[in-house]
Amino acid sequence: MEKESEPIEIIELDTQKVALQNLFWTIFLMIILLFINILIHQHITFHITIKELLFNSLLFIFLYILLIIFHECCHLLGFVIFGKAPVSSLKYGLNLKLGVAYATTSEKLSNKAMKKALLLPFWLTGVIPTIIGFIVNRKLLILLGAWLIAGAIGDFIMYAKLRKYPKAYLVKDDPNFPKLYIYKD
Repeated sequence: MEKESEPIEIIELDTQKVALQNLFWTIFLMIILLFINILIHQHITFHITIKELLFNSLLFIFLYILLIIFHECCHLLGFVIFGKAPVSSLKYGLNLKLGVAYATTSEKLSNKAMKKALLLPFWLTGVIPTIIGFIVNRKLLILLGAWLIAGAIGDFIMYAKLRKYPKAYLVKDDPNFPKLYIYKD
């Protein structure tokens, strides 16, 4: 049996730093995106009853949880579509110790494929709901989009770190921690 080569580098996220960045970007994007919506629709309306507030809050929480699950499923989809990873190599779950949902593959993917898989959820769970929110003038969708766009900050950090490597380098996702292992071949 051939021994697996050693990675040339390990990229690891500082989860506390990412959490602070996520908080900043969530607040910033909520303000900016709601302001853009006001510019698009040329009016400000703010009339809400306690009943509407409660309903919208519960709906937001429900949709946010669904979109977080879908975010991780998008990573799995990206591993299969872009990296040709077999479905049997995929793993999905919750890391209660870190307080995060995760999606991973036991396969090494090309750097090019991994970068695409990292950003797929940003587009599908963040940008698309935001655009729909702008079109139909639904602040709830815009806020969800802001939260999910900001929630992709860890993916963007990993993507940025992968940019310095050639497309053909191989990347292996750590099954337990937010880490990527970089291999030359």
